[in-house]
Amino acid sequence: MDKRKLGTSELAIAPLVFGGNVFGWTADEATSFRLLDAFAAAGFDCIDTADVYSRWAPGHSGGESETIIGKWLKRRGRRDDVVIATKVGMEMAPDRKGLSKAYILRAAEDSLKRLQTDYIDLYQSHRDDPATPIEETLEAYGQLVAQGKVRVIGASNFDAKRLGDSLAASRQHGFPRYQTLQPNYNLHDRADFEAALEPLCLEQHMGVISYYSLASGFLTGKYRSDADLGKSVRGRGMTKYLTARGLRILKALDDVSASLAATPAQVALAWLMARPSVTAPIASATSLAQLDELLGAVRIRLDAQAIARLDEASAAADGATAPAG
Repeated sequence: MDKRKLGTSELAIAPLVFGGNVFGWTADEATSFRLLDAFAAAGFDCIDTADVYSRWAPGHSGGESETIIGKWLKRRGRRDDVVIATKVGMEMAPDRKGLSKAYILRAAEDSLKRLQTDYIDLYQSHRDDPATPIEETLEAYGQLVAQGKVRVIGASNFDAKRLGDSLAASRQHGFPRYQTLQPNYNLHDRADFEAALEPLCLEQHMGVISYYSLASGFLTGKYRSDADLGKSVRGRGMTKYLTARGLRILKALDDVSASLAATPAQVALAWLMARPSVTAPIASATSLAQLDELLGAVRIRLDAQAIARLDEASAAADGATAPAG
């Protein structure tokens, strides 16, 4: 399988990343192990998680996903053929949040313990922390890299200005640079990333690992009317997608997937993989059947006509946000 480099670093990954937010939440430990085994057996290698996953679930305090991945790594007995990406910065407790040097160093140790590993391949700022000087954050990462505890750093949920300022600070002071950006980006949610972040990432040769790659499941085609909103716990959030533009995107996905004997989800992921700026989209699965479908996206090759069809359907236009009839 072709690997794609993470920015200008030496790390390279397969073109689809497993989203570990489900581990210990909607996928129990046994299911998570089966999913991870199948993912690795199929030749894929990058697993994305965060220290805060899944603090939002009742009875959880954060760290559940990392803990399961750590148990899987220990049981598996091999570490160097997988790329573990995790994040820091979201609130774990009132005194455990942000991107201060002291907190990053503390949080990294906690993640390493949960992951049962000596190093994190890709350590990401989960979101910007305006209260902490950029230089302080990068200095913390520099210490972790020097200690061999982190290989590469990345940013998530940064706007273009703060990302650009961080890259400039790295050049000026000799700190490690953010090699990747993790933005909310998919066939439906395009404008925020494409306006300023995408040009910056291309110019600076940054890797892009998109999250919400299937728009929380909308791009699978599962939700097409109000009657479908009760199909899952995510269904309640689908109302915002049920617009004239959203349904137009689903129609284009239906047309292209039918011509390729693929599914809408596979085509939506293939569209992301075909973007020059995107290294690999993130996608989650809670069953082996779902995982098999998602992995099949790497075999889809979209021609210029298919990409144009999808681009046209997803372009912002008058009435694009008006509710569908």
